Parts: sequence; structure tokens; C-alpha cells
Amino acid sequence: MKAVLGLEDGTVIKGKGFGAEGVALGELVFATSFTGYEEALTDPSYNGQILMMTYPLIGNYGVSYENFQSEGIKTEGFVVREICDHPSHPKSKSTLHEFLEKEGIPGICDVDTRMLTILTREKGTMRAALITGDDDGDRAVQLAKEQKPISELDLISKVTCAEPYQIKGRGKRFVVMDLGVKQSILSGLSQRDVDIVVVPADATLQQIQEYEPDALLLSNGPGDPMQAKNAISIANDLVGKIPIFGIGLGHQVIALALGAKTYKLKFGHRGANQPVKDVDTGKIYITSQNHGFAVDSDSLNDTELRVTQVNVNDSTVEGLRHTSLPIMSAQYYPEVVPSPRDVEFSFDAFMKIIGGCGA
Repeated sequence: MKAVLGLEDGTVIKGKGFGAEGVALGELVFATSFTGYEEALTDPSYNGQILMMTYPLIGNYGVSYENFQSEGIKTEGFVVREICDHPSHPKSKSTLHEFLEKEGIPGICDVDTRMLTILTREKGTMRAALITGDDDGDRAVQLAKEQKPISELDLISKVTCAEPYQIKGRGKRFVVMDLGVKQSILSGLSQRDVDIVVVPADATLQQIQEYEPDALLLSNGPGDPMQAKNAISIANDLVGKIPIFGIGLGHQVIALALGAKTYKLKFGHRGANQPVKDVDTGKIYITSQNHGFAVDSDSLNDTELRVTQVNVNDSTVEGLRHTSLPIMSAQYYPEVVPSPRDVEFSFDAFMKIIGGCGA
């Protein structure tokens, strides 16, 4: 099947299509993980983006349907150097091509992903259009240029749950505001016997308070944190009333709620090998991340938030903690899958400050 990828700067890359025939629009972003494509494709934080894997061979262990982070694929499209047509794994139930085709997601292979990664690092994340079933490069570039920037898109409403639901536990009750929550975050809480109530991103303060939560968790999610207006308002209203924990987008929401600012990174942090340094201990942790925005460290000076962790590569803010209230956050994913286990302790640290028990 013919396929073409067009970028807003005029770059045209032709390759071989796989998955579904059609058009995908979104930012082209790259992730550096060797494995974990099932988790990445189903991570709601990738909504609005065309995902490109830097590792050259993708699909060699097939799709097991056991490691999904949501009910299906959340990326707009998929770009790989080489796709494996004959996966080998005892749990494999389908090929990557069959999975994308079933989900209606276009993919392109036989392209120079190294060149595209270098281009992205040099020019920054760009809007892109992926077309399968056709290789009209001019059309692809035009579609890329015409789409709105990601900061103007409300992506959270596309990935949040429609109705509240509960995952029962015997411990503290957490209300999780679903901005695009990963299944592994909920599993991490369940492992600590947390009583979880997941609410949609548009839940009101009254609805949340009716559950009598011991804590609020603001989840990961896609897009510009400034679009999470309701979550920012809720967090602001609950400051000083109950403990608050933020992960990914939720980390940025906490910063905004307490008066700080955020900004768009040149090409973001995506993958399972991001080094994070603890400011107090000097220890380095290897983390899994997926974000294109960050908290402005200078804007924290007028808040009561303290930077606890920074990214070793570019010194961006990776962790925050309030100086007097039980509020903390992590830019990275602390819940293990598909990351190293280095920062799993973040869950336990939060449980400790609200008087709960870790695993």
C-alpha cells in the first residue's frame, strides 16, 4: 500500500503503508523505547500526535492485548523504520499491522526514522499528515500546514471517561481526575489497596466532594495543560483541603493552579530512558516519560512549590512539592510499566504524606 508523510516545513517522505487506509493528522513526535509499543500506542497522552519509534524494528513480539493503557489506540498514526510481519511470542494474538487495521489507524514503514528524528530535534516538533493508500506529497504537506497547533486543541475531552467508576480497595480513597489516565497508574494505586474513584475531566467540585476523598490525583493526559481549565480550577479549590498528587499533565496542572506557568518544549521527552536527578539526595533515576510541555522553573519563585527533581539532560522541572501542604507531583510516570522500577517509590512517598501505607 502506498503511503506518504508530509511535514509543515515541506518535508515529504514516501514509504509503505500498513494498518488502515486513510489520513492521520497530528504532531510528529518520537519515542526512544526499545519495547513497549503496545503501551505507547494506547497511552492517551499521545492523542493528537503521530508517534514515531526511533528503534528500527517494531512489532517483533506482536500484540498481546494485555498491556494496553486504555481501551484502544490513542495515537493518530504510527511511523516505524521496519515493521515485523511475523512476530514471535507465546502471548501474541495479532500482528501490529492487523492491530492498527482493526483500530482504523494508518501507519507508514520503510522510512528513515533517524533522519526524521534528527530533523525534529533541529527544528522542533512539527505538524504532520500521514496518508495511506496514496502518496500525494503535496496534499500531505498542505494538510499538515492547515491543521491547528496542538495548543489550540481540546484533546482531554477525547480521552477522559464518560462516567465515574470505582475500583474498590480497603485503604485511602483517591478521586482520580481522568485527564487521560493510564491503566498502569490505576494498577499502581490498586497494588497499594487504594479505594479509587475515577471521575471525568469535567467533574464539578461538588461531585468530587460527594465522594469524600482522602486525596485527589490529577492524571496524565494529552496536549497543552492550559486546556485543562476545569482541572486547574478544581486543584485550586482543593488546595489546603485535601492532599493532591499530580502525574504528567497533572503535574503541570498543579503548577498552574498554584500560580506558576508552563511552556512548550522544542521536541519533548518521550521514552523509557529519561534521567531524573533528585535535588536533595543527588541520586539519578531512569524514568519513562511522555510530554511536550514543562513547568517554567522561574515562575515558581512566587509560589510555595519547591522543585524536588530535575531532568539531567535539560534541567527541566520533573518533580514538585509544596513547602507546607501535602501536595506533590511528578512529570514522569512512576508506576513502572513500561518504565524501569527506579521511581516507583513516588506512590509510596505520597501515601506516606497523607498517612496511608505503601506497598
